[in-house]
Amino acid sequence: MLVGTLSLSGLPFALGVDFDRLQQVLLGRFGSDRIPLLLEWKRMLGEGQKAQEPDKLRRVNDFINRRIAFDDDASVWGQNDYWATPVEVIGQGRGDCEDFSIAKYYSLIDLGIPVNKLRLVYVKAVQTGPAGTFLQAHMVLAYYATPTADPLVLDNLNPQILPASQRSDLSPIFSFNSAGLWQGTGNNASKSNLSRWQDLLSRARAEGFQ
Repeated sequence: MLVGTLSLSGLPFALGVDFDRLQQVLLGRFGSDRIPLLLEWKRMLGEGQKAQEPDKLRRVNDFINRRIAFDDDASVWGQNDYWATPVEVIGQGRGDCEDFSIAKYYSLIDLGIPVNKLRLVYVKAVQTGPAGTFLQAHMVLAYYATPTADPLVLDNLNPQILPASQRSDLSPIFSFNSAGLWQGTGNNASKSNLSRWQDLLSRARAEGFQ
């Protein structure tokens, strides 16, 4: 359970998408080759505007998981930890778990899901490798139908949208959105992560996320 909240005052809320601006930014930074993916994303969002919230979750989760390739920040950006905006994810066509989750977050906000129903969640994920099981830092997107509901988890490791109570492989550390931070008992969100989030919100706003 995540408890406690810390306001992130002064941060811009994501309320919509200026697709003309996004296309200009994408062309300027990545060229015309990535425009088809941007248009596919725009079409998916347009078709989902009148859908019920569960269908919106499915559409966005499936699209990002299928159309974006998983890769680490060192390979994509030449950095150990870089949080990409949706434009940058589309421009590269690949990203890591933070990038998947952030792209889903902005997509669902454009589909009219209220910010207070969405949280980006840092977790420890149980993984299995040649040497056995191990814990890996990971990020997912959680959707709360109501403030006290068992959240649904949108994940790139497991494409099936499941309640958090059915994801025993995930242990939450802290969660956040454009409005606040929720800390887990005995865990603290690092200042570097909060700084990355603030920086990403500002960059996304400049690119056309209003």
